[in-house]
Amino acid sequence: MKKNINAVVFAIAIVIASIILGNAVVNRNKKAGNISVTGLGQTNFTSDLIVWEARFSQINKDLKQAYTDLKKDKETISEYFRSKGLHDSVIVFNAVSTNKTTKPNYSDDGKYIGEEFTGYTLNQTLQINSKEVEKVEKISREVTELLNKGIQLYSMTPRYYYTKLEDLKIEMISRATENARVRAVSIAKNSGAQLGELSTANMGIFQITGQNSNEDYSWGGVYNTSSKEKTASITMKLIYALD
Repeated sequence: MKKNINAVVFAIAIVIASIILGNAVVNRNKKAGNISVTGLGQTNFTSDLIVWEARFSQINKDLKQAYTDLKKDKETISEYFRSKGLHDSVIVFNAVSTNKTTKPNYSDDGKYIGEEFTGYTLNQTLQINSKEVEKVEKISREVTELLNKGIQLYSMTPRYYYTKLEDLKIEMISRATENARVRAVSIAKNSGAQLGELSTANMGIFQITGQNSNEDYSWGGVYNTSSKEKTASITMKLIYALD
């Protein structure tokens, strides 16, 4: 009986030793680990499309006359833009909005006695989309010249865009990826390891900010439209195996 127990114990010991030895071989053959790096791709560029909007209006108790006057203003504004070298195809006049205006009336003792009709206010906005960025910029600054023609054109701040954004994104991804790889090679070399295969690549959010601005990045991405000169950036997070 005792011999049988000893034999069983010996057999179990052999099995345990085999498991330990097997794990040791597996662990010895495992790779050294991995390395995670983040690269940045960044470039400055100049907007190649400008969008500028403005508004003009007329007020008159006679609605028909108000429309007539607004139409004359529109023709004068169009002629002004043509004289500045803008083609009609880049100018869009939006629909006219009409509002009936009133003012409150009060009795001599200060009691409210109702509203008095003062006229119709007609507003019309225009939008210019042009690749002649500098020309439209100049016009937006000089548009007060229309005051001499009796027209008050309320100018809005121009917005700036870039029409080759997709090409720019591809370029930025390439730069960010290369930047991350250079960092990974340097870290691996200084650690006495060799850089293995790329296992994971995650792209960050594409950001566009004004050049030399203090704009904060956003988790959803920033798209600056107020600056003509912009900076585009994107990050790439790469994970490499180490040999």
